[in-house]
Amino acid sequence: MKTIKIATDFSETPLGRYPTDGDFNGTRFREEFLLPALTTEGKVAVDIDDVEGYGSSFLDEAFGGLVRKGHFTVGALKNKLDIQYHRPEFKMYRDLVWKYIDEARPEKGK
Repeated sequence: MKTIKIATDFSETPLGRYPTDGDFNGTRFREEFLLPALTTEGKVAVDIDDVEGYGSSFLDEAFGGLVRKGHFTVGALKNKLDIQYHRPEFKMYRDLVWKYIDEARPEKGK
């Protein structure tokens, strides 16, 4: 299983949805880190600990965007993706990731 640790592999300050929001946005994380791992590995663990926090726009775009952009179904992600945390205060972010995935619907034409 491949593990992506957001704090060290991407940024301690992930922020925003789009590239116009800064270098460490949800679109970039999804397209450059998460999607390549999910398409080449059996399972992928994402360690969400040790960042300053997460905005909803980052989490929704990075994770919910996998479904909206037509890359994966919700069911496929439940089999391939493991969101990990060790610090109790990060449980709410794990729960939000799954909420955004569960609520995402493919965009028309995807």
